[in-house]
Amino acid sequence: MRDGDPGWTFRVVHDPTAPRRPAAVLLLFADGPGGGELLLTERAAGLRKHSGQVAFPGGGADPDDAGPAATALREAAEETGLLPAGVDVLGTLPTIHVPVSGYEVTPVVAWWREPCPVSVVDPAEVARVERVPLAELTDPAHRFRVRAPHGYAGPAFAVRGLLVWGFTAEVLHRVLALAGLERPWDPSRVVPLAEALAPALSRAAAEPPP
Repeated sequence: MRDGDPGWTFRVVHDPTAPRRPAAVLLLFADGPGGGELLLTERAAGLRKHSGQVAFPGGGADPDDAGPAATALREAAEETGLLPAGVDVLGTLPTIHVPVSGYEVTPVVAWWREPCPVSVVDPAEVARVERVPLAELTDPAHRFRVRAPHGYAGPAFAVRGLLVWGFTAEVLHRVLALAGLERPWDPSRVVPLAEALAPALSRAAAEPPP
């Protein structure tokens, strides 16, 4: 992806021989006490892929799913206890190929018309569920870019002891820009990934096991 470009172009290396599995994630927006909020999860540390990373609720499609929206809502219910009946699906964004996992991910944008209590359903999959205020995500003080040892560099958000980076941050960065919610921030502020992850790792180490 090109830094500073709010368009929907991801710069990734496609392997034509790699298997591709359909998947979907739910970008669920809601009204909160302080304004708009977004539902995020933190993946469990023991998962084989993307362990410990902050993500939108979602996952791979099941054969019985009637499209990306059904996949995203089903996965969100399984991960957080979300009641799909209280959610209005607004639409989908272009599908994105994620080479590291082989998934073809469709972001599903939805409005939480009737918010319900949400929490961790299965600690083996999800470590934390958080409704994050958009005011915190768009605060320039919480925004920067991370650089990973393998060369990846992209947008990141540090909120509530969580580091949002990688695929989730790339999507969130563009959605905020396209929705006109982005506030000016300094993309020249680049933090090594290990340094950016340190607060989240310290928090996780201090928390009692589930």
